[in-house]
Amino acid sequence: MQGYLKATTDLSTYGPSADWVEFGSVDGLILTGGGTFDGQGAKSWPFNKCPMSKDCNVLPTNIKFVSTTNTIVRGITSLNSKFFHIGLVDCKDFSGSGMKISAPENSPNTDGIHIERSSRVSISESVIGTGDDCVSIGQGNSQISVTGVTCGPGHGISVGSLGRYANEGDVKGLLVKDCKLSGTKNGIRIKTWANSPNASFASNITFQNIVMNKVANPIIIDQKYCPYSSCSSLQTPSRVKLSDIYFKNIRGTSSSPVAVTLECSKGVPCQNVNLQDVHLDLSDGGGTVTTATCKNVIVKYSGTQIPPPCG
Repeated sequence: MQGYLKATTDLSTYGPSADWVEFGSVDGLILTGGGTFDGQGAKSWPFNKCPMSKDCNVLPTNIKFVSTTNTIVRGITSLNSKFFHIGLVDCKDFSGSGMKISAPENSPNTDGIHIERSSRVSISESVIGTGDDCVSIGQGNSQISVTGVTCGPGHGISVGSLGRYANEGDVKGLLVKDCKLSGTKNGIRIKTWANSPNASFASNITFQNIVMNKVANPIIIDQKYCPYSSCSSLQTPSRVKLSDIYFKNIRGTSSSPVAVTLECSKGVPCQNVNLQDVHLDLSDGGGTVTTATCKNVIVKYSGTQIPPPCG
């Protein structure tokens, strides 16, 4: 792909659930060449009701990979997707590197890379700035690696949201390493819904060598996740069990006074959460020390701890 491909802005041409460019059931696909996929999403974003309603019509993803194996994606650009930029569903052995993904900070649901029900996925050395998560790791994933990603603007690098739908798969074996986040609304995040219809697990998750620059909520576990204005119906604790979570060498500046938020489920409290060498100063200085808050979790601390451990 060496050209500049523009998507039509006429949503009626996509059908009820179609995406723009889709690769399905392919083994050994190589997508490279430095080309650009321009979703021309600006005209469609006003029609996206998903930030306000759980029951919404999903707009097209720029590039989707479905049931592919041994895939290599290198050096492509995705611009202004109508919805997610790159989606992986039921993929195995996927390697993506040197990608550039861009959309304005106020563009809704323009996740850079969304991964679901996939295994042995590597995302590396890419620059992502969007209106939502730079990388989102959904349900049913295993052996996922995200390294050398520069993120911002956006909502950070997230696991989840998990626990929204029935019969979700577990998440196990995630490494996020050597990444830099700037000006994002969250940093490294795990988010699960309350009122989960089924029990599931997310375990063996490591965030290591992450640099934050004026990031709100640099470290956050949120097991009461709900992006809507009214969430009063979500009273039952999340049934997603989080365990073996590691935050190692997380440093930089926080734009929010609470730099570490670990809000786990009352029904299934987090187990084996570890913070090692965390140094997050308040970005506006003034001598104020950042703080941490913890619920339903016993944290193991080692090395530097700024903010101080939860009381």
